[in-house]
Amino acid sequence: MEEFEQVKNEEKSFKILGISIWRIFAYFIIYSVIGYIVETLFGIARYGVIESRQSFLYGPFCAIYGIGAIIMILSLQYFKKSYNRLFIGGCIVGSITEYVVSFIGEKLFHIKWWDYSNMPLNINGRICLLYAVFWGFLGLYLMISLNPKVDNLINFIKRKLNIKFLKVVVSISILLMLIDCISTAIALSYFTIRTIKENNIEVKNQAYVDKAYDKIYNNEYRVWVINKFFDNEKMLRTFPRLTVTDVNGNIIFIKNLYPDIKTYYYKFSKE
Repeated sequence: MEEFEQVKNEEKSFKILGISIWRIFAYFIIYSVIGYIVETLFGIARYGVIESRQSFLYGPFCAIYGIGAIIMILSLQYFKKSYNRLFIGGCIVGSITEYVVSFIGEKLFHIKWWDYSNMPLNINGRICLLYAVFWGFLGLYLMISLNPKVDNLINFIKRKLNIKFLKVVVSISILLMLIDCISTAIALSYFTIRTIKENNIEVKNQAYVDKAYDKIYNNEYRVWVINKFFDNEKMLRTFPRLTVTDVNGNIIFIKNLYPDIKTYYYKFSKE
């Protein structure tokens, strides 16, 4: 009876392409955490360090995976009968998502979370063929193997816990993540502007940076908040692979500008 009521409640929920909004929220949280774990393991394998791979200032979330998973699940659920369509759809949907997220980061926050400029067949350094293929295989694995298991996990939790309690937990989690996201956007903007000014980097939007810097650092309260919560060490420990692009198109890794700050938690070797 209780299980029937839970199913009935989900059927009444607002849906997007046949999937309830609560399940979509749950997808975002679960896949953002999975993404954080995957990226951390990739950092160990690729760079030999344990470093932050999170998207926000607080919490083990890699949002690009959460967003990408939701978009893929919603758009690819109708192509599950054909592996070829799933693969091609994964390539396209994943690349578009990655491009849009990168574009927003550059235009709104004036930072780059990643850069593929040195990769073959890239578009503006935001996406490239290699990672497009990766998204294709990820789409296959997601829809055929991983997401059915995640659905089973969500259904298992729903059977064990009250559906109203779960909705409250998910809602609070999303609210906290939204606050974290806004705080992160502000902190990244302040940090990037501060980095450009402190290191005399000439950028295309130099007039905006100069004006924003004066506005930010002429406010004593903002300076206190920055020094307390968003100082250089905190920002580089959280986002060790941030870059800025100067007026000549040169890509500068911000961590190289502050060599005294250790940007990782643990390094396995000196190589």
